[in-house]
Amino acid sequence: MSSSYMMKLGEYSFSLNTAAYQSLTRSCEYRWRAQDRTGRSPAQQYLGPGAETISLEGDIYPHFKGGLGQLESMRSEAGKGVPMILVDGTGRIWQQWVIKQVEETQRLLFNDGTPSKIEFRMQLTRYGEDQ
Repeated sequence: MSSSYMMKLGEYSFSLNTAAYQSLTRSCEYRWRAQDRTGRSPAQQYLGPGAETISLEGDIYPHFKGGLGQLESMRSEAGKGVPMILVDGTGRIWQQWVIKQVEETQRLLFNDGTPSKIEFRMQLTRYGEDQ
C-alpha cells in the first residue's frame, strides 16, 4: 500500500512535504513488582504492560515545503488534549496516542531571524485503551 505520508497522527501528516522525520524510536515497558518471601529471594510478579512511547526526530525546511507553521500545527494538535489515532504510511493502525512534548531547534537563520532549517523532536505516549 502506497501513501503520500510517512505517518499520520490525528489530522497531522508527517511527510516529505511537511515535517519528515529521520528517526523513530519506540520504547515498550513491562511492569514487574518484587514480592518478598521469607528465607528466599524476592519473586517477581508480572503486573502487565507499562508505558509505550515513540520519539520522532526530523527536519523541516520551511522555505522549501510545508511553511513555517508546521510546529504550530503539532502544538495545536497537542493542545487539544485529545488522544489521536496513529497510522503509518503502510496503513498500519497503531491505536490512540497523545503528544507529550514538542521540541524545536531553529538553525541557519536569515537576517530577520527566520530559520531556514528547523529540527524537531516529538514525544508520543500510547493512550492506553480499555480492553
